[in-house]
Parts: sequence; C-alpha cells; structure tokens
Amino acid sequence: MELEVYNISGQKTAKKAMLDDSIFGIEPNDHAIYLDIKQYMANRRQGTHSTKEKGEITGSTRKLKKQKGTGTARFGSIKSPLFRGGGRVFGPQPREYGFKLNKKLKRLARKSALTYKAKESGIIILEDFTFDAPKTKNFVSLLKSFELQNKKVLIVLAQNDKNVYLASRNIQKTKIVDAASINTYDILNANNVIFAESSLKEIEKISSVN
Repeated sequence: MELEVYNISGQKTAKKAMLDDSIFGIEPNDHAIYLDIKQYMANRRQGTHSTKEKGEITGSTRKLKKQKGTGTARFGSIKSPLFRGGGRVFGPQPREYGFKLNKKLKRLARKSALTYKAKESGIIILEDFTFDAPKTKNFVSLLKSFELQNKKVLIVLAQNDKNVYLASRNIQKTKIVDAASINTYDILNANNVIFAESSLKEIEKISSVN
C-alpha cells in the first residue's frame, strides 16, 4: 500500500511511503486482537481490592445469647457475616489479574490492528519532525493541520522526543509513543494513527522478529 507523505503543516510532499503488506495488509485475526487487548486491560488492573473475613474482624468474642430456649437461631459471635459490621463471606481478596501471551500472537494482533486501521484510511504518514521548544501551541497547530483537534490521535515516533512529548501531554485524547512501544489497544483506540516517516522502518523491525 502506498500513501502520501505530509509535512507538519498538513501539506503533501513529493515523497510517498510504502506500507509493508505483511504488516498493514494481512488477513486480520480477531481472536488474537481480543486476547491481546484482554491481557492489556488485565495488566492495568491493580487487584488491590480486599475484604475482611470473620477471622479478621476486630470484635468481642462474647456469646450474644444463650444457646437454647430463645425460639430463634443460634448466635455465637458478633463477627458473624449475618450481622452488620461482621465479616464477609468469600469476599474479594488481593490478586494479580495479568496473564502471559505468546509473543507471536501479540505480533499477529498488532499487525491485525494496523491492517484494520489501514483499511479504514486511519493512517497518516508524516515527515520526521521535532519542536525547538516544548510548546503546546506547536502541537495544537499540528493537529489543526489535519483537522484532528477533537479526535483520538496516536502519534508514533521512531525514538522518544522529549520536546514533542512535553508539547502534547496537556492535550486530551492524544498519545505519543515510540515505535517499539506501540500496542494493539492504542492502535484500535485511536481514530487516527500518525506515523513519523522513520518509524515505519522500526515497525518493520519489531514485526519481523522471530
């Protein structure tokens, strides 16, 4: 697939970029996408939820009433789950939700996501750029050039650029990543993915690893 290359002002340049069909033109695997996003969301969960069971409650061990002759059920402890303030039965405990996935499956999921985004014409190729200073107005100007002010945008750079990152961090719905950190969730969560021209080679490298 061949795409136009734009400059930072939103104008077409004389250059064109070739998207590798083995990355941006495969047969998408929806199940791989599902598993990769499920893992991403699971890994973000803190898992710090906790409740106290009967044995962990602080309270008197005094027997509340006599065992027999009351006509009602036996009450042995104020810490019983039957009482307000008592322990909780089978309540949630701290746990780790994350799980592992095969690297090849994660690469397949990422390629599938990039293929969907290419089919939707949601990919923009931008000449390599940087900012002289980390000014938000420079980044806003970039978004306006492509009419992306109110859309979710993922910008992929070949390497981390501090000025670009600092200029964008106050802009909602915008995320800056380097090519090595791109993931399936971020790709599909964005309305448009902007690739810096040199980042395409990095994407090819991480997608061709055996």
